[in-house]
Amino acid sequence: MSNKISKIYFSPTGNTKKSVDAMAAALESVCQDYDVTVEAAITQCVFTSEDFAIIGMPVYGGRIPKVAAVRLSRFKGNQTPCIIVVTYGNRHYDDALLELDDLAETQGFMVKGAAALIGRHTFGEIQTDRPDSNDLAADKEFARRAAENKNTKIHISGNRPYRDGGNGGSFRPLTSNTCTSCGLCAKDCPTHSIGEDFKTIDDHCISCFRCIRNCPVGAKNMNVESYLAFASDFSGKLKNRRENEYFL
Repeated sequence: MSNKISKIYFSPTGNTKKSVDAMAAALESVCQDYDVTVEAAITQCVFTSEDFAIIGMPVYGGRIPKVAAVRLSRFKGNQTPCIIVVTYGNRHYDDALLELDDLAETQGFMVKGAAALIGRHTFGEIQTDRPDSNDLAADKEFARRAAENKNTKIHISGNRPYRDGGNGGSFRPLTSNTCTSCGLCAKDCPTHSIGEDFKTIDDHCISCFRCIRNCPVGAKNMNVESYLAFASDFSGKLKNRRENEYFL
């Protein structure tokens, strides 16, 4: 593929990035990364019809995260072909993929393929090994087919008006006394919700748990009975494996 590929993604815990990276690798072209997970990384970008984009977002309550949708508005296409990807934690993606399709087209992109992919859920112990090697191989094959797709209109599951969602959860990570005040959590928080003491978390938090996953000393946690009971129950309800869905 001769087109320059741009990877545009919001990926607090890395699931979406893994799948977007796999798809880009399959197309064997020069790539540009636009990681919009942290706002400081965003710039105004305009693409041409000769470019190619892979746009990836997680699913929060059946919708695209509202903060991510706002950041996507910084990217303008001009009939720019693209693949759109949503990743979710084994429950359902509901209206998120359709919403991302609408957002991409509004911004001037032309959707050549769409995918709803399983990744490790933020909460509990759900599909902790996903995406696995088979998932990523399927992502690569899909990307090759999508790049060559001649369809002008793809049927994507979902409903309009969209369901309520996109705000994230209500859980607020705790901080143990092992915190070294390194500042990584505050620096990398997608919504800048962590205070200067690295413990206070405001209501802009979307419960992405990026700070928990990335804390180098394990100080960020959700070790409270209310969360642990919820996570155990939720993990049981979502234990059955779902498969990825691809639309061409």
